[in-house]
Amino acid sequence: MPAYILTERKGPVGIITLNRPETMNAWHRPMREELKVEIRKYEADESVRAIILTGSGELAFSAGQDLGETIDFDPDRAEEWIREWEDLYDLIRSLSKPLIAALNGVAAGSAFQVALLCDFRIAHSGVRMGQPEINSGIASSTGPWIMREMIGLARTIDLTLTGRMMEAQESFSLGLINKIVPKDQVMAESLKLAEELAAKPPIAMRLTKQRFREVTQAGFMDCLEGGIRIQREAFGTGEPAKKMEEFFAKRAAAKRNH
Repeated sequence: MPAYILTERKGPVGIITLNRPETMNAWHRPMREELKVEIRKYEADESVRAIILTGSGELAFSAGQDLGETIDFDPDRAEEWIREWEDLYDLIRSLSKPLIAALNGVAAGSAFQVALLCDFRIAHSGVRMGQPEINSGIASSTGPWIMREMIGLARTIDLTLTGRMMEAQESFSLGLINKIVPKDQVMAESLKLAEELAAKPPIAMRLTKQRFREVTQAGFMDCLEGGIRIQREAFGTGEPAKKMEEFFAKRAAAKRNH
């Protein structure tokens, strides 16, 4: 069975790499489940004091949801899907250790959301981030909550309804990227920050992160409740499947004409 998640230790820092480069590290259920297992291992290991999350290859941190998984969802599977994301998001939010996204490429849709749930984001100038789900016929339900917490409602509406992708400089200007470095320095800079954070008092770190979770918990629970209701209706209409079929047809035609 392929390893969809790779792990590595560098002193007190645990590194987790999303490993589906053939799909630009797009998420599917096995990858999400494997990711949760590895995150829990690092959370339970007292010798790990900081965690870095990155993607394999040079194109993408992650392209977001693997549309091949969602194309035939019915309302019941859509609800189950949202609950799977709730489990992952809640795990990330409950970490007692700092989590850094080393953005090696595109972070789109749910990957954009995961990057925003990390405590820090280090990127290079070619990184693009955004919420293009609407273009695939997927209604945004959890993304708007995460985005609004960080950039406000007006910019959230802009990004979510247009589906446009932001260049790194725009994301930096909004505070969504903490630091832009040369492409070959993203991991080194992330490690430097992780080591600095790993040296902080662990109880103070845990309790401070716990408080961040507490002050945002009501909105998180509301977004998940809304997500289940919205995705059940959306997938019940058949519109997401139709748009995804169009996407795959266009991609196949582009490959034939290449």
